This record gives sequence, C-alpha cells and structure tokens, in this order.
Amino acid sequence: MITLHHCVSARSFRPLWMLEELGLAYELRMQPFPPRVKAREYLEVNPLGTVPALFDGAVRMTESAAICQYLAARHSPGNLDVGVNEPDFGAYLNFLHFGEATLTFPQTLVLRYSHFEPPERRQPQVVEDYARWFLARLRTLEPRLAAQPYLCAQRFTAADVSVGYALLLAQHLGLSGSFTPAVQAYWQALQRRDAYARALRAQHAAAEAQGVPTLPAPDTR
Repeated sequence: MITLHHCVSARSFRPLWMLEELGLAYELRMQPFPPRVKAREYLEVNPLGTVPALFDGAVRMTESAAICQYLAARHSPGNLDVGVNEPDFGAYLNFLHFGEATLTFPQTLVLRYSHFEPPERRQPQVVEDYARWFLARLRTLEPRLAAQPYLCAQRFTAADVSVGYALLLAQHLGLSGSFTPAVQAYWQALQRRDAYARALRAQHAAAEAQGVPTLPAPDTR
C-alpha cells in the first residue's frame, strides 16, 4: 500500500489530491508542522524533515510535483498523465513543474517574511515584492484558461493538481482576490471536483484521529 506523510494543506496536498483522483488505497500519516522541529523522529523517515514523503513499495519520493508525475504515469496513462506522443506532452511537463518552481516558490518567501520570522526580522517589502511576482506569473495563465477549461491536453491532468495547489496556497495567503477572471473561474472549478473535496476531508479526519492540529500548516514544506 502507498504511504503518504503529510502536513495539513502543505505541498503534500498535491499527492494526496492525486491519490483521491486515482482512487488508490493509501495510508495517510499526518505530521505536526514543522515535522523537523515538532516530530524529530520523522527525520528517520525523511532526513530533509519535509513533507511530502511517499512510499510505494521500494519507491521513495519527496518532491510533490514529481510524485504527481509518477502517480499519473504509473496509474493513469492517457488520463491524468499525458503521453510522450501526445501533442501537449511538452505543455504538460511545463505546467506540472510551473506549479511548483514558478508559482509556489515566491509564495514561500511571502510566508517566511510575513509569518515565520520573529517580528523584528519580518520584511514587508519582500512580502509585497514576492506577492506581486507570484501574481504576475499567474497572470500568464489567463489567456490559456480563457480559451480552455484545463491547462493542457483538453482534460484534467496532474498539471492541474500541481497548479491547483499553488492556488490553494494563494487562497490561504489572501491573494486569491487578485486572481484574473479566467484563473478565478478555473480555481472555482477545481474546488468543485469530488476528489479535491475528498482530499480535504481525508486530511482533516486523519489529523483529528492522529492528534495533529487541523488548521493549515503555516508553511508549505
């Protein structure tokens, strides 16, 4: 069985959402945030002290977008995955990694310098600059999403999960009010997916059952 280590609404929500989309059996092990501080024994599971950590037999993975790609390719070829012979294969890979490398990265700086650092080390200018960076890069999706319901291949794929998590994080940060119209409509549609709702419920129920706070993690790592 697949085992996923997860903090509430952290980057590990991407593979959790994927597992629900795929209907796979899995064990969800919740960690308090940050596990490298509040659950030191977790370092034996993942020496980085970060989530996600996914185990599938002998496979061990810790990068959320890579896990999405792995699960889609292994368990949903031609559906949540986009094959190498499909015209949108390149677009699929690009948006799959765009969600993490381009969209989530600046948000981590917003989080750090608005929430993580002690008051005397917080940097309002950094927060403002990187929030603008995120929104500027997000706006590049507007014409594409105005013309089609999903990012590529005319269907929902793992790329939408990757970008969708960045939108969830933006909502937690109070940035969703600045989404452009097509991006906002896309985000609303993603939230209506049954698997997305199941993933939210699964993390809440597992956190309650395992004695972990059910509020969103203040970090995404």
